[in-house]
Amino acid sequence: MITDEQLLRYSRHILLDEIDIAGQESILNGRILVIGAGGLAHPALTYLISSGVQQLTIIDDDQIELSNLARQFWFNKHDIGRKKVSVLSQRLQNLNPAAQIQPIVAKADLTLLQQQVPWADVVLDCTDNYASRSLINQVCFQHRKVLVSASALIFSGQLAVFDFRQGQGPCYQCLFNGKVSDQDASCAKNGVYSPLLGIMGSAQANEALQILVGIHDQQGYLHCFDARHFQWQKFQLNANPSCSVCSKTALPTE
Repeated sequence: MITDEQLLRYSRHILLDEIDIAGQESILNGRILVIGAGGLAHPALTYLISSGVQQLTIIDDDQIELSNLARQFWFNKHDIGRKKVSVLSQRLQNLNPAAQIQPIVAKADLTLLQQQVPWADVVLDCTDNYASRSLINQVCFQHRKVLVSASALIFSGQLAVFDFRQGQGPCYQCLFNGKVSDQDASCAKNGVYSPLLGIMGSAQANEALQILVGIHDQQGYLHCFDARHFQWQKFQLNANPSCSVCSKTALPTE
């Protein structure tokens, strides 16, 4: 039951016909798993927490470095050397004290994902490498969860929602099929435009909130953003009939 304080705090959402009280209650009761505490996670989590999501788990094992501060705005120079997920959780808790935030200082390996993914309604992939994205995709498909995946490199961003609740693709593996080199496609090697992370992370929050409310209709599309020229492109995604994760010929994952 929504409280009087929540009615006032989230009144601008409640005024929207598409959300209303019922939709805001769905946001309040939603469970979000965010993997990664870097440049994508900062804007994504800011809008999720501000919008009323009160059950969040954040996984990351990295330490804060000076080079992070240009994009990861919840950190400052006094945080350098501390664990990202611990600092980020503390700052977000101050933003919305009602939220229940579980920080997990660990690498998101298969064992940990198998423990945490079944709990979530929506999983946000805010990692920065293909190996992690591929593993997250596999586990989300196995447990029939909704995956909101984003990436950012140089001036280019990508966003896709993979809704596995019906046990069907397409999935992240269909899109890339293992043809990505983490060494060649890294921000540390190529650079990344700081506001791009804000745009793509906010887009992840947008998708996740609409999924919780039940008004999301963008499943099966890849959204590509060119920050240099401020242009969006939208591509239809199709399931790969020979995909090793989501095809009917794939080996069982359970």
